[in-house]
Amino acid sequence: MIHHKQQPASPSSESGFTIIESLIAIVVVAILMTAIAPVIILSVATRLQARRVELATDAAKAYIDGVRSGTIPAPTITKKSVGATTDPLPPDAPSGTLTCNKSNDYCSSPTSSSASLYCFNGDNTDGCTTSSYKDMVIQTFGYNSASIDAQEGYKLGVRVYRADAFKSGITLKALKDKDIKIQNSFTGGTGLTAIQAPLVEFTTEISNKSTSFGNFCDRLKPPDSNPTSNPKPNPQSEC
Repeated sequence: MIHHKQQPASPSSESGFTIIESLIAIVVVAILMTAIAPVIILSVATRLQARRVELATDAAKAYIDGVRSGTIPAPTITKKSVGATTDPLPPDAPSGTLTCNKSNDYCSSPTSSSASLYCFNGDNTDGCTTSSYKDMVIQTFGYNSASIDAQEGYKLGVRVYRADAFKSGITLKALKDKDIKIQNSFTGGTGLTAIQAPLVEFTTEISNKSTSFGNFCDRLKPPDSNPTSNPKPNPQSEC
């Protein structure tokens, strides 16, 4: 007589998967997510900042092209004061309540005797508002040492700020200010920078078909360090 011996049942593959092991797995995943999260945040913030700088650069170029072509009126132009031997410093950053009711037009406030503000609309709402994260406000200022006539050419300064930087309680800064740096496309650190800094700031030369060679000479000649003297001119330095 043959006796059949019953084989023991094979243990389940999950028989050793306990609650403690589950908790350990959750802790490991949480640690990995905590380590990766700052890298993801930095990457997103840097890309967002780079996009803002790109949009600000496009806005500045569009404004400059409009001024050169005459489709946008020239900004406020200043000249050297009587008796001054050096060029004045660029104007301060704008301050005051922002009022820009029309898109792609000059703002009505804040106003300045040496600069103008121009609204570059980035969303579907007319004008530029402090609640928009896409609108750009361009601070523009022209300088010609000899004349305030735009037809004679001038040096144009441009600063582009985010419209939401004009909210109450925020003090805007310029590149000339020592306590702040311009916002770069790659910011390093946290990937975020002070909102009161301009996204871009630079200068360029503006002239048109009415600008003569004599206008260039008057505007670009070096300042006279001693206006009372009358030295013999150097023929090689004359226009």
